Amino acid sequence: MEPNINDYQDYDIIRWFEEVAENASFIQTQTLRRIIELNFNTEYLKKWLGDIKVQDIDSNALEALYTSSVPLVSHADLEPYIQRIADGDSSPILTQEPITLLSLSSGTTEGRQKYVPFTRHSAQTTLQIFRVYPTTAGGRILEFIYSSKQFKTKGGLTAGTATTHYYASEEFKIKQKKTKTFTCSPKEVISGGDYKQSTYCHLLLGLVFCDEVEFITSTFAYSIVQAFTAFEEIWKDICKDIKEGTLSSRITIPSMRKAVTELLSPNPSLASRIEKKCRELEALDWFSVIPKLWPNAKYVYSIMTGSMQPYLRKLRHYAGNLPIVSADYGSTESWIGVNVDPSAPPEDVTFAVIPTFSYFEFIPLHRQNQDSSSAIDDFIEAEPLPLSQLKVGQEYEVVLTTFTGLYRYRLGDVVEVAGFYKGTPKLNFICRRKLILTVNIDKNTEKDLQVVVERSSQLLGKTRAELVDFTSHADIAKQPGHYIIYWEIKGEVDEGVLGECCREMDASFVDHGYVVSRRTNSIGPLELCIVERGTFKKILDHFVGNGAALSQFKTPRCTSNQVLLRILNVCTIKRFLSTAYG
Repeated sequence: MEPNINDYQDYDIIRWFEEVAENASFIQTQTLRRIIELNFNTEYLKKWLGDIKVQDIDSNALEALYTSSVPLVSHADLEPYIQRIADGDSSPILTQEPITLLSLSSGTTEGRQKYVPFTRHSAQTTLQIFRVYPTTAGGRILEFIYSSKQFKTKGGLTAGTATTHYYASEEFKIKQKKTKTFTCSPKEVISGGDYKQSTYCHLLLGLVFCDEVEFITSTFAYSIVQAFTAFEEIWKDICKDIKEGTLSSRITIPSMRKAVTELLSPNPSLASRIEKKCRELEALDWFSVIPKLWPNAKYVYSIMTGSMQPYLRKLRHYAGNLPIVSADYGSTESWIGVNVDPSAPPEDVTFAVIPTFSYFEFIPLHRQNQDSSSAIDDFIEAEPLPLSQLKVGQEYEVVLTTFTGLYRYRLGDVVEVAGFYKGTPKLNFICRRKLILTVNIDKNTEKDLQVVVERSSQLLGKTRAELVDFTSHADIAKQPGHYIIYWEIKGEVDEGVLGECCREMDASFVDHGYVVSRRTNSIGPLELCIVERGTFKKILDHFVGNGAALSQFKTPRCTSNQVLLRILNVCTIKRFLSTAYG
């Protein structure tokens, strides 16, 4: 059998990765040098480094000069510079290379979207890593991908999410042509602007091409779960469309209707086959729907770590015995690492840092044991360290220096070093640093919240109900302040069980400050609020309506956003107070 040309390409990529991983420390020093060489004449670097002659400085000395002279910053520190770029200032402010696009962060973490510079270099980096799937040439991908609207800033730059830029690019088309692996949906579905209509068309066309689909994917696991949750309600309409070769009247966007209709033709036998399977699946609560309807699918691929972890149970339910593979680790600001053991369960996945993406530093974080209310979260910081000096078992905050104008930028991600792959660290994503519940001297992270919710929601196993989604709020409007946890549940649950769930959550927080505060009643009993079905869809609609893309959406696990709280409180149908501390 003739070897596939992609086999050689895969071999070259693996050989390259092995080399850079082996020499990660040296590669990092050279990566920083390259970033500075490209940008040392910019306003920002001149402010901190002066008129340096880069060619006269040894790489190690340049690294030492940079880390001692350029300050650590947050996005707020760089915002004035980025805003000038957005307003049309074309001078070399952050980068020598022109800023071609502005990418938007999701906005679901901090309640508002942030501009992130995007140059031709970042587009190329995205192309190198974005959606590199091991697949057989000639197959199809069922991708639940969604673009949001691009818009022009005051200065005429195009702004939109990173995924929107990518899906609208020539590179996205080229990638499919080179691999001969095509997404089921045309660009008109991806960029439709109405995620409900796009989801319907993704599912419809995924089933039209069901025997060709090799794997199912989305940026985040949430998108796959929400798609199949919707499928439970709309499968009959989809079967009718396949049978008759028509398109449901629910699709009202003209360009989407035209593009999808052109791909449809009457197929009664396929519709009958799908309908028969769906009736069987409905009786099984849709267990294994993915492999049953897509018999040639090899795996499900998505980001499944961090705030996506609560969706794993439902995703496994839909996937049955089909492998689920956790995607790589990145952010709008930079790609960071790759999953070198895709067969590992998502809960155990680690990401090997690729030292050519950016220059990485790591701030050691130490958990506080003392009762201190002065810190902004539950960590004490040490001085940032380069990639080569990290220790296994230690937690760090990630700091980035990118080719696209972010210098010693605090990403806000907390990671733990799980080990090393040759010379590069393998990171375990822990949580977003500032997403914490705190009322008094208590400090609980997103990870802490996920643990207690997971533990208490297991009590629902006594019933046929399941937890759909959750968020939280530290209510300090009245004294003593207390935690409110909002749950959306599918199915009927006895109030006694919900009261037990509430008590279990309250008792499961192990943070010393929280336990002491509860015992002394300086923090009040935890409150569990049950919201009506569809509440978290309303939250999704709020974010999407304000310009966020579904492909970037993450349910905020802790919120003080007044609009969200208003939605949650209006939709609350039952309230329970914990009796854990008497």
